[in-house]
Amino acid sequence: MSLFRIATRRVMATVGRQRASLSLSVVRAQQTDMACFQCEQTQNGEGCFDVGVCGKTPQTATLQDLLVDNVKGLSMYAHRARELGVEDPEVNDFTLSAMFSTLTNVNFDADRFASEFIPKAIELRDRMKGKYEAACAEKGVTPDDLSNTAAAYAPGSFTKESLEADGRLVGLKAREAGMDENIFKMQELIVYGLKGACAYAHHAAVLGSTDPAVFAGVQKTLSHLGTGDEAGTDFNELVGLALGVGATNLNVLKMLDLAHNQMLGAPEPSPVNLRPKEGKAILVSGHDLQDLKMLLEQTEGKGINVYTHGEMLPAHGYPELKKFSHLAGNYGGAWQLQKFEFPKFPGPIVMTTNCIIEPRKSYAQRIHTTDMVGWPGVDHVARNDDGTKDFSKVIEQALEMDGFTEKDVARSKEPEQTLTGFGHNAVLSVADQVLEAIQAGHLKHVFVIGGCDGSEGERSYFRDLALKSPSDSLILTLGCGKFRFNKHDFGTIPNTGLPRMLDMGQCNDSYSAVVVATTLADALGVELNDLPISYAISWFEQKAVAVFLTMVHLGIKDIHLGPNLPAFVSPKLAEILTGPAFGLRPCNVDNVEADLKQFLA
Repeated sequence: MSLFRIATRRVMATVGRQRASLSLSVVRAQQTDMACFQCEQTQNGEGCFDVGVCGKTPQTATLQDLLVDNVKGLSMYAHRARELGVEDPEVNDFTLSAMFSTLTNVNFDADRFASEFIPKAIELRDRMKGKYEAACAEKGVTPDDLSNTAAAYAPGSFTKESLEADGRLVGLKAREAGMDENIFKMQELIVYGLKGACAYAHHAAVLGSTDPAVFAGVQKTLSHLGTGDEAGTDFNELVGLALGVGATNLNVLKMLDLAHNQMLGAPEPSPVNLRPKEGKAILVSGHDLQDLKMLLEQTEGKGINVYTHGEMLPAHGYPELKKFSHLAGNYGGAWQLQKFEFPKFPGPIVMTTNCIIEPRKSYAQRIHTTDMVGWPGVDHVARNDDGTKDFSKVIEQALEMDGFTEKDVARSKEPEQTLTGFGHNAVLSVADQVLEAIQAGHLKHVFVIGGCDGSEGERSYFRDLALKSPSDSLILTLGCGKFRFNKHDFGTIPNTGLPRMLDMGQCNDSYSAVVVATTLADALGVELNDLPISYAISWFEQKAVAVFLTMVHLGIKDIHLGPNLPAFVSPKLAEILTGPAFGLRPCNVDNVEADLKQFLA
């Protein structure tokens, strides 16, 4: 651990925050407005240092850094207590929700971080510390000294200003000072992968699906990063931790898939209406299918049509959701278009998870957030103690508004419908046809084109790749990246009648792609990397990082990632990932044909 970091930790543990003796590096860190490079849209591909491209303020960014540091400290006690047979369910749940709250485009509300998340992290850490020390006493074990670690933080006060000053001591700039770039960025890669895995695990947990191994894996890794000693600065060990995050996330995705199927039934191939219907309307965006189900139940019989947006489109494939006749269709496209699409929607909008961006005045009063999502001044629908949510405020607002008129319906230029619901159960139900098509030469290649969408024009690469793919190929897509091409009619695989494009669902449904790929490999008697499958993955935020680490954990090679490699990938890590062991390739956004030729070689 560098002398700088030891000094920083000691200052953090000192009530009163005497900063006079801090190093010049810390002073510079304090003077920096913010530092964040966890997503793909960072300024110049390097990072956001004045204000986030996403709209995140320096204060919110710094409070999020402080929260993550405190979750590391909490995990140090949780991990050690677990080794002595002691767990705390509230600590486990909070670990997931706190990490999720710091994802890109989730929570921009500095007040919630200062008054809710950070105080709760400290309260739970102190409680866990007591449990750990009691367990040590009971077993005759000497407690570890955590005085110079993330577990030692003692706030001078809980004002936003004071917490923000503390956050600068553990933010990117402060932690980067005096540390090797490769080590620093490997640690960040792990944290971002954990954020994504925790988000998925939170989705599963609210559906009642948890696994002790997931909590153990997450908190052990966070604990390792919180120590700040040499154990956290060995590059090879950090690579192992990153692959471990991928393994944990695979388990999480499997849990989430099972939880969705148990609650809502396995997705079925289903048409999705893309045109508005006359009448009152509510729009639901994000990823949380349980929130959608609750809203559908509460609006039943009230004369309100409910529409999905963005990553909620796959909801139309679930039997327990599509049985509601007022689940009217899907409105709009991917998340980054909401500033253009939401002003035109004639009803309230519910943001269940990421991705929210700064609401325009024209619809700010119609936005309602819930769960981890937050924006200053926007109405928030809280979860009740029994897990339910009361959407009456949303419903009342919908009833007060005009909704879609006959003229709106007539003006719509959207295609009539698209298809969704091709989860692994649906695809494997026709596995015999797929295998027969492969063996007969009617299906020669499979493209997995999925992930996040974004605003850059370079992302047209994924649309162009799909449109230029040969007619004897199959496209599996998931995530909001599909909005680049999901309205196109790709026809069917020759001599089969099978659709050439199969929408497998949300990014949350990445497990379906894993199941299909591994099942095909087993059926054909080949290894995963010997399948005629190519992966073109569009990444944007930390869920995509978690999925990428899962793919690397599975040993999948030659992944094409884009539109740009993350700013947190160091030169040494880039060399390893693009080397023969992993074969990662940046998408050739300037020459789709060159990549297509490589895919089909």
